[in-house]
Amino acid sequence: MPSGVCPCFFGSRVTDSDGDSADRDPVVLVSGMGGSILNSKSKNSLFGFQTRVWVRIFLADLEFKRKLWSIYNPTTGYTEELDKSSEIVVPDDDHGLYAIDILDPSLFVKFAHLTDVYHFHDMINMLVECGYKKGTTLFGYGYDFRQSNRIDKLMDGLKVKLETAYKASGGRQINLISHSMGGVLVKCFMALYPDLFSKYVNKWICIACPFQGAPGCINDAILTGLQFIEGFESYFFVGRWTMHQLVIECPAIYEMLPNPVFEWKEVPKICVWRKASPNHEDDSSLAKFESYDPLESISLFEEALKDNELNYNGKMVALPFNNAILKWAAGTRQLLNKAKMPEGISFYNIYGTSFDTPFDVCYGSETSPVDDLSEICHILPEYSFVDGDETVPAESAQADGFDAVERVGVAANHRALLRDDTVFGHIQKWLGITSPKAHKHVKCSRTAKVMDASVS
Repeated sequence: MPSGVCPCFFGSRVTDSDGDSADRDPVVLVSGMGGSILNSKSKNSLFGFQTRVWVRIFLADLEFKRKLWSIYNPTTGYTEELDKSSEIVVPDDDHGLYAIDILDPSLFVKFAHLTDVYHFHDMINMLVECGYKKGTTLFGYGYDFRQSNRIDKLMDGLKVKLETAYKASGGRQINLISHSMGGVLVKCFMALYPDLFSKYVNKWICIACPFQGAPGCINDAILTGLQFIEGFESYFFVGRWTMHQLVIECPAIYEMLPNPVFEWKEVPKICVWRKASPNHEDDSSLAKFESYDPLESISLFEEALKDNELNYNGKMVALPFNNAILKWAAGTRQLLNKAKMPEGISFYNIYGTSFDTPFDVCYGSETSPVDDLSEICHILPEYSFVDGDETVPAESAQADGFDAVERVGVAANHRALLRDDTVFGHIQKWLGITSPKAHKHVKCSRTAKVMDASVS
């Protein structure tokens, strides 16, 4: 670091020591929904010029619309950019850690220390402090989270990352640490490649995974989108409607719909207050109450989104509810339901508790009912809540279906679990390591209020 420069300008980064790395089994960190930097790479540039489109604070909405709006190709199974002159890539700098560390690594974010985009940052620092060495015993896996969790490109990328870590550490088995949807991706890989999983993996520590879906957040995301930042800062970030147009074409989102065959304590529902028809039996009522379980919700999605479209460079693009993606996602759910943990692998589960977490969503009210279902896409719902991490219900996160060595509930929200000292203590215990000093967080000067949408 240059002399005379305030350390917080560059963040609280911990660098590798020059000495020999400690005797450690390698760790690979796997991010979740929204938990990786995405760059737009020009197809026409001789130098492969790249622009960061996720995450960015300034010009976020504009660049998102230009470069990240996409449409699903049922022939290939991939979600493809509307901008045919560019492609979305995930940087692999710093052995994959750069893409999942600080999601907007701009100087402004580091100077203001906006910790809401500090993703795996604190965990990376903690592991380095405990003796892990980047490129030898510490690696990251970020990926294009628009795509299906079982698509070939993502599976091949994880396969290469595991092989790289295995060889770099001298043939030592790997300890995986996944966050949020990263656990779904790891479970898909395990189900599709059990022999490779057994060869490369020793332990899997899973944090805040929506094993059975995230009902409230995902149902509402498909209908109205996601708002990541609220308040004044939202004017500098991706808008809810802008995000909505991408979500509808993302297989990964559909794969986190509530599992319809899981035995929920209470079945998650979408509720709607609708205007009563003139010939409705109860003429005294202006509204009727309707509810939809996970399977019945499909017809609601179809009706509400039937006229959805966006204007891309003057061309109208229809974006209704995508049944081709739903069919693919149903195949993913079948794969996940049948997945078995190979013998000899230790599994640990950390899930968030003590926070109100959306479960049922309700649109309209008895006094202000919805006339046409398409109106749902332009109004905000009321939620019913259950215990969880504000994004994933604890019931879903605990239901991994495995014989876990240990399951631990930690009172923290979805993203905060990645920088929680209690979580770090469990990770150190399970990895059999100790920190040379207690991990202390740098106090941030200010933060933006962020909705945990990384169902990372």
